[in-house]
Amino acid sequence: MAIKQGIWKLADSAGEPPRKLRAAGLADEGLLEEQIMQDVAILNRDWLLIGRQVRTAFDKLVDLLAIDANGTVIIIELKRDKTPRDVVAQAIDYASWVVTLADYQLIDIYQAFAERYGRPHATLGEAFEAKFGIPLDSVTLNESHQLVLVATRLDASSERIITYLNDHAQLSINAMFLAAFEDGGNRYLSRAWMIDPDEPSQPVARKAKKEPWNGEFYVSFGPHYPWADPCVST
Repeated sequence: MAIKQGIWKLADSAGEPPRKLRAAGLADEGLLEEQIMQDVAILNRDWLLIGRQVRTAFDKLVDLLAIDANGTVIIIELKRDKTPRDVVAQAIDYASWVVTLADYQLIDIYQAFAERYGRPHATLGEAFEAKFGIPLDSVTLNESHQLVLVATRLDASSERIITYLNDHAQLSINAMFLAAFEDGGNRYLSRAWMIDPDEPSQPVARKAKKEPWNGEFYVSFGPHYPWADPCVST
C-alpha cells in the first residue's frame, strides 16, 4: 500500500487552472527535528515532547519521546529516506527499554531536555499541566506506549510487518509519511498516516500492577458440594 502525496494550488477567479506543486524533498533529519521541536503539531497536536536524542541503557539514541494526556509514551523515529525492515526492529528495541522506565526517570528525561533546549517549562509537571490542563499526578505515566516511524516512504515488507504487529501482536506501531513541496519560494509540508490514528489500538506493553496481599484466602465452589453443608439440617 504505497502512499504518494501531492498538493495542488486550486483554480482562482482569474481562470488559472489547478496546478500541482513541485515536490521539494525533505531536508536532513536534524532539520526536520528542529521543525517538530518548534511545533509538535506537525506530528500530533495532542502530544507533548519530553525528550530529544534520548540515550538508552544500551547506548542508542531515540530521536524523540513524547507523551499524551493519558501518560502514554510515544517513541518517534525519523527516517528521511526509504525505511527498511530493520528500522521497525530498532523501534521495538527502543520500546523494550522505554517499558522499563519509572516515573522519576521520565521526569529526569524531561528536565534534561528542558535545560538543554530551553523549553518554556522547567519540570514535566509544569509542562504537562500547561499542555493538557490537568495535573501530572492525575494520570499513570508509561502504563502503555506507542511507536511511530516518520518517513517519506516505506518498503512493502515494513508495511506488512506494521500491519501484522497491530492486528495480531497487540503492538501499537504506526507510520507517518511526510512530503515537502515548493511554490514561489514557499515550502510546505504534508503528512499522511499509514493507519488512522483515531482508530483504537492496542498498547505495546503494560506495567504489571499487583495489589498487596491482605493475608486472607478465598475459595469459591460450585452450587453442588460433595459433602453435606453443616449449616443445613437433614
